[in-house]
Amino acid sequence: MCATCGCGDRTNVRLVPLPDTDADAHPHPHDHPHGHEHEHTVTLEQRILAKNDAIAEANRIRLAGRGILVVNLMGSPGSGKTTLLERTIRRLGPVIDISVIEGDQETPLDAARIDAAGGRVVQVNTGAGCHLDAQMIDDALAALDPPAGGVLFIENVGNLVCPALFDLGESARVVLASVTEGADKPLKYPHMFRSADLVLLNKADLLPHVDFDTDAFGRAVQAVGAGAQVRSVTATRDAGIDGWVDWLNDALNGGTRSTTVLDTLDKSI
Repeated sequence: MCATCGCGDRTNVRLVPLPDTDADAHPHPHDHPHGHEHEHTVTLEQRILAKNDAIAEANRIRLAGRGILVVNLMGSPGSGKTTLLERTIRRLGPVIDISVIEGDQETPLDAARIDAAGGRVVQVNTGAGCHLDAQMIDDALAALDPPAGGVLFIENVGNLVCPALFDLGESARVVLASVTEGADKPLKYPHMFRSADLVLLNKADLLPHVDFDTDAFGRAVQAVGAGAQVRSVTATRDAGIDGWVDWLNDALNGGTRSTTVLDTLDKSI
């Protein structure tokens, strides 16, 4: 657990409305007791995760009951998560309701981008916290009220460590990596990649210009025991987006957990 980064302190966690929204329409209670500073770190972690998991399961039941596919989108800062969501909204928005919970430590910048793309969105700023948790999602759902039968994307805080530890009540987990980050990331951050249902390798158009070994990346995903498919995309263009949309369609139809088959990376992109 992040004893020094503020994960356990929700004092500065807040929902941030866009400038043209009504702040009163987004209730977010902050009456959360603290005072565990003297307990053993491992015990504290177990208690936090157990409480989180209970809330996450309640979120999952609530959302599944409304037929909503929930995708927890995780990755490093700058990997292209918001850009991918913008592309997805513009592609699928005319045929399916898409809602987004945006997670960042500060600013409503990403929420403004999602709003401009046509998505229903609420921003969660975590303050010092480096990940979203199930309670934050519960609070955000009260403000967002995603339509039944649609897709809810949760763009987690940019971080390859803590977001993997916290169940939010999602249907599936997608990890977005990029060719500018290095092919060894699955080996360095195994829990993140091991928890994924799908790994998207973004910025594939830059492959001719960066030192990135796609075969080594695929082997690294396999080496950490991930059961995820690996697909390449270029979120700033349409390259690979068809495969991403196909995966979402499959997930909407109930195939939320992929097999242990590693897809061949599309070297033509």
